[in-house]
Amino acid sequence: MTHLQAGLSVETLEKAKVELKENPETLHQDIQEVRDMIITRPDIGFLRTDDAFILRFLRARKFNHFEAFRLLAQYFEYRQQNLDMFKNLKATDPGIKQALKDGFPGVLSNLDRYGRKILVLFAANWDQSRYTFVDILRAILLSLESMIEDPELQVNGFILIIDWSNFTFKQASKLTPSMLRLAIEGLQ
Repeated sequence: MTHLQAGLSVETLEKAKVELKENPETLHQDIQEVRDMIITRPDIGFLRTDDAFILRFLRARKFNHFEAFRLLAQYFEYRQQNLDMFKNLKATDPGIKQALKDGFPGVLSNLDRYGRKILVLFAANWDQSRYTFVDILRAILLSLESMIEDPELQVNGFILIIDWSNFTFKQASKLTPSMLRLAIEGLQ
């Protein structure tokens, strides 16, 4: 076990080995292979390339180096293309604060039976007079950024449940195709 796997439960270490093909013997080599691909994309500003950060992407793509790099590149491309989304991405930002207060997203304290974190959104709770859809998206992205720091969640994952019941036409009219595309690209 390497220092990058420290803190993982025995069950999660086994899951990482079996389901994600994570091998402590080759972990640093796997990370370096992804890091070496960065030079192939000089158009992207890779702001973070430390071992722990790259490991997230390897886990997300079951240690397929090329797919992990592709995801890493997409992550930074999205951030570069949507600079306003990431300005002041803090829980103290007024729009984000209000969205989080209203449960966008709600994060359940218990995990599901697979060890995944559960996020819940009740779409009908969106009060358009207090914050925008972009504020909700920013609150979700901030929550995901925070949660993905946890190595247990990197291995086990999370699920997002959206309840669309009682979502009104007035609320739906605020969702433009470009906003929906922004959300889908950001969550992928």
